[in-house]
Amino acid sequence: MALYQRFLRKPEFGSYEDFLHNFRINVPENFNFAYDVLDVIAQEEPDKRALQWVHMDGRERAFTFAEIARLSHQAANLFARLGIRKGDKVMLVLRRHYTFWIAIMALCRIGAVTVPATHLLTKKDIVYRANSAEIKMVVTSAEGCFAQSCEDAMPECPTVEKLLIVDGQREGWLDFEALLAQEPDVYPRPQEPLKHDDIMLLYFTSGTSGLPKMVGHNFDYPLGHIQTAVFWHQCIDGGLHLTVSETGWMKSVWGKLYGQWLAGSAIMVYDFEKFVPKDLLAVLEKYRIDTFCAPPTIYRFMILEDVSKYDLSSLKHCTTAGEPLNPEVYEKWKELTGHELREIFGQTELCVTVGTFPWMKVCPGSMGKPSPQFDVDIVDEDDKSCPAGQVGEIVVRTQYETPVGMFLGYYHDEEGTKAVWHDGIYHTRDLAWRDEWGYYWYVGRADDVIKSSGYRIGPFEVESALMEHDAVVETAITGVPDPVRGQIVKATIVLKAGYEPTDALKKELQNHVKKLTAPYKYPRIIEFVDELPKTISGKIRRVELRERDSQKADQ
Repeated sequence: MALYQRFLRKPEFGSYEDFLHNFRINVPENFNFAYDVLDVIAQEEPDKRALQWVHMDGRERAFTFAEIARLSHQAANLFARLGIRKGDKVMLVLRRHYTFWIAIMALCRIGAVTVPATHLLTKKDIVYRANSAEIKMVVTSAEGCFAQSCEDAMPECPTVEKLLIVDGQREGWLDFEALLAQEPDVYPRPQEPLKHDDIMLLYFTSGTSGLPKMVGHNFDYPLGHIQTAVFWHQCIDGGLHLTVSETGWMKSVWGKLYGQWLAGSAIMVYDFEKFVPKDLLAVLEKYRIDTFCAPPTIYRFMILEDVSKYDLSSLKHCTTAGEPLNPEVYEKWKELTGHELREIFGQTELCVTVGTFPWMKVCPGSMGKPSPQFDVDIVDEDDKSCPAGQVGEIVVRTQYETPVGMFLGYYHDEEGTKAVWHDGIYHTRDLAWRDEWGYYWYVGRADDVIKSSGYRIGPFEVESALMEHDAVVETAITGVPDPVRGQIVKATIVLKAGYEPTDALKKELQNHVKKLTAPYKYPRIIEFVDELPKTISGKIRRVELRERDSQKADQ
């Protein structure tokens, strides 16, 4: 029996309605994932596979639960000997290296705070994060340029006391593996009980509309991902799950750690530098992946390959998240593999909030229905529930309880927390509408919605229409000021190789959108560019596009 069942009041469900009304998580007092999940599995099934790691250069290594548990005990002793205590912040910049799983479990044992970050951070980014979060230690991989960027930042990061490096050596850095081998393999469970407001994880948001915020999650948070792995990914006890994500992003703890181990599934880690679709397809085939999750962009590039060359018969369930799913990608993947893509909506601040669960018909383009974990609604500007068909904001009602998996607030930012979470309601600032069957359909971020001649136009629908045209690689839809309509729709487009940015092509694209959406939504302005401005997590910064247009208007 997979361990997750021990934490649910009812372990199995026969319908979405049963799931919605009867899914409840039992959170033990003083819950600590490293001791209460990892060590339990390691004791009961020591030889069960926990992690399969393969590097793009051919290196690979498999770990059992017993091995991960032992190494994380050693790492906890190492961190403690180097001065890490409960509540201390440790930044992990380990890309896709297997040490991430050892280190995060070690910090969990101590009661320290893990701050995952991407290797793409610049010196300025590192200084901001280290000082904002009061980072005490940095652990990184020798691969890539991050170690140098970190060294450049250190003179401006007074709280950082120790630097540890993995899979290599570097002057001024402590050798993680050499020190780890000297440590005892038992780290006793701390006697001090954990409190609800003790932070376990601290993630920086993407910063699409300003400086990144620090999202704090407590030690109960991992149980919130039972739903993620069991009822969305549909991970298999004894199976192998692959989520495409670097460990610096929140998606990794969604898809490469907590819920998967609770479900009894091993985690597949494909350690690559640059995404090559055919290489990922080969990994799916060679390692007989059972369950697979990737952003729509990954699927979009894989379906351009000759998928018939790969034996993907091991796949049982496929999911997607990270950005809205264009229906044409869904249809093509289903045609090529026979598998539907199940989508969800969630945030760094939450777990799965709206999802396409096992008992539901998949509606391509829809995020699904509300999760039983959260009291989800769509509301108008007065926080009143919207009827079917009306666009409003997705919110989580918390007046009766704070759900498992919900964030504690923005660290050191009480004002920012109150701006989105007040009067018993958490405001996601994402807009959607629901149909008469209860399915939610994404419209866009509140700041991104365009108000033109009394209409509210979400960027996603127009972007999806443009993406169906062969000439378009990538696009962002924004609103620009207009004296008559208030705003008009603008498309900023990156073209595929071989297409020229002509007036004739602009007209063709406009007519294309008119055929696929309501005509008033078509982009009256089209600008061709070489690339779109993005955050380091790869999300398009529409706010930057709007600022550029505003500056042009003022000149």
